Amino acid sequence: MQRHLRLRRNDDFAYLRATGQVWRHPFLILSVVSNGLPHNRYGFITSKHLGKAVVRNRIRRLLREAVRQAHPCIKPGHDIAFIAREPIVGQSYQNVSDALKATLQQAGLWISTPGEQPS
Repeated sequence: MQRHLRLRRNDDFAYLRATGQVWRHPFLILSVVSNGLPHNRYGFITSKHLGKAVVRNRIRRLLREAVRQAHPCIKPGHDIAFIAREPIVGQSYQNVSDALKATLQQAGLWISTPGEQPS
């Protein structure tokens, strides 16, 4: 994922936690706030209760790839954090991608076609 599309600063995550809207799925929690930029920025949170580093890194890789594939279909102008929940451990890429899409649709951020502009 390109560097300018990533949330990296603790201040960004703190602002997102304090003011963002939250949607829940059994595999992940989605936190969203408008950022005033022409593109989205994404952050991924995997806590130590999910498992050791190998497990957490695999979950982050799956989430990043799912977001990379879905990026053209997501409305721009938001900071989005994906917080992994325990049932995501051991899931396939397809299950993670479906969960991500369902949560984005629930939040109203999913555009049916990539070329369509948000209203």
